Amino acid sequence: MQIVWTILLGIFVFGLMVFVHEFGHFICAKLSGVKVTEFAIGMGPKLLKWGKGETRYSIRAFPIGGFVSMVGEDGEEASDDSEAASAIEQGRAFYQKPIWKRMVILVAGAFMNLLLGFVLLLIVVSMKSAIASRTISYFDDAAVSNGDNGLRLGDEILSLNGKAVHIGNDISYGLIRDQDGFVDFKVLRDGQEVVLTDVPFQTYQTEDGSQSIILDFKVEPLEKNFFTVLRESFYWTFSIVDLVWGSVIDIVTGNFAFNQLSGPIGVVTVIGEAAAVSLDSLMIMIGMITINIGVFNLLPFPALDGGRVIFLLIELIFRRPVPHKVENIINLAGLGLLMLLMIVVSISDVIKLF
Repeated sequence: MQIVWTILLGIFVFGLMVFVHEFGHFICAKLSGVKVTEFAIGMGPKLLKWGKGETRYSIRAFPIGGFVSMVGEDGEEASDDSEAASAIEQGRAFYQKPIWKRMVILVAGAFMNLLLGFVLLLIVVSMKSAIASRTISYFDDAAVSNGDNGLRLGDEILSLNGKAVHIGNDISYGLIRDQDGFVDFKVLRDGQEVVLTDVPFQTYQTEDGSQSIILDFKVEPLEKNFFTVLRESFYWTFSIVDLVWGSVIDIVTGNFAFNQLSGPIGVVTVIGEAAAVSLDSLMIMIGMITINIGVFNLLPFPALDGGRVIFLLIELIFRRPVPHKVENIINLAGLGLLMLLMIVVSISDVIKLF
């Protein structure tokens, strides 16, 4: 029964994130005057369909994505379909809109994913009894980071390994990305900025063979009010965005092993585990996943929204679009590679379950 609950919860979460993403494309297309012929959640055969106006809505069999079908999004300048031909005559095709409007339509899906993540994190922060500051208030008995040339009580951490620290979560995320257990800090100490290099931390080896730092200090709580809650949620969202970008770079450069990637099966498993802990853990996990999806879709890779934006930038620079056949072939190749990646990662997820 637990497996069934986890699967249903996973389907709901993915459906929510897909709906929010596609709604971003949909509403911006409508506001830009582009004719939308279908708004679909899921892929494959239709399970439900409705709508008698110019836009038809559907829920499809496989909850692995969705789409907003717009007239002229593939660049057709003519159509045998009477409705599409009429939309083209009225100037309502996607390719007929100014480049900036097309860019807005393309990035709107990712923006909505980021907005959903922000709202979820805002709710979580509002539910917290306290908000973490950047100021150190306590060291563990076995702490090694507070040596002669290390951190001290009352230090306010300004940066970690060269990256600015805005909130307490930035400290945790920065230490997660450290590889050798020696960390550079800039702190505010007695009103003066002090640079600390190679501050040592104890590490342990994780199941996948990587090294992870043991955080051996705690920070003071901040006064909780409307502005601190809003600030915490804003910077937490962008901390996750930065973490996702950093993880992509680490995978490309080989700093993270391929087996550390998770596909739909792994994500559903993690969602189930988070739900078993608490509601706020589930909301944090959903927030992190939807932000991941938003950032991933902005990557400049064929078939992704970011890849399509690259084609628009080329059109903007050279004053002429990339030939539609060329763009379609490149996007199809990119989609094939993404599907292959999903299959490989899903197989890895299944192996991890045993």
